[in-house]
Amino acid sequence: MSIKMIAFDLDGTLTQHKTKLSAEHRRILFELQERYHLVMVGAGMCRRIFNQMEEFPIDIIGNYGMQCAKYDAQTKDIHIVEDIVKECNRQIVEERVTMLRRKHGFTEYAGDNVEYHSSGCVTFPILGTKAKQEDKLSFDPDRKKRRAFYNEVIETFPEYNIFVGGSSSFDMAPKPYNKYYALDKYCAEKGIIHSEVVFVGDDYGMGGNDESVYKSDFNFIEVDYYEDFPEKVKHLLV
Repeated sequence: MSIKMIAFDLDGTLTQHKTKLSAEHRRILFELQERYHLVMVGAGMCRRIFNQMEEFPIDIIGNYGMQCAKYDAQTKDIHIVEDIVKECNRQIVEERVTMLRRKHGFTEYAGDNVEYHSSGCVTFPILGTKAKQEDKLSFDPDRKKRRAFYNEVIETFPEYNIFVGGSSSFDMAPKPYNKYYALDKYCAEKGIIHSEVVFVGDDYGMGGNDESVYKSDFNFIEVDYYEDFPEKVKHLLV
């Protein structure tokens, strides 16, 4: 393969969920950066991703492509170059989520029924926005509960791309935004074709937020456990 660019997911791929980069993984990223253009493609906001990576010098695509930040080597900081916000009809979202809760028996929850994000993305937190962390982690670790009615959520929210997010929620991004759309757009801006890109991600199964890239014509490296990252990319350093 003639690879020019490597795109990464963060949580579960390079780090544990919401944790910092290890010294080893940071070193490997710097080695890769000497040979390839690197870009982060995330579900969260660019600034959060940049902070979690402890200001690693990399362009960041956030919010499934609704936000984009370029790294400035002079300031050693990121500069937001695109920040798209979509309107969300909260009344309709509340009604649909409530309907799904009643149908599937998730009527008891802590906090709010729905979590709304400034971008227009939405989270359907099955246990509520204020559920205990231990309850969220134990709710659906293998995602079978959510995947059982994942297609129904897709049909209920046709204007959103739906992802089986975290351990107990569904994440929803306004169409057409997903990681494939975001990476395709970034490649077009850089003049890079898909065959010259490899995406490194862990969430490529049914409903995963890397699935759209995994099922596309982009090259894809599967990382099922973040500590396997060095082994998975070592061939790119030969």
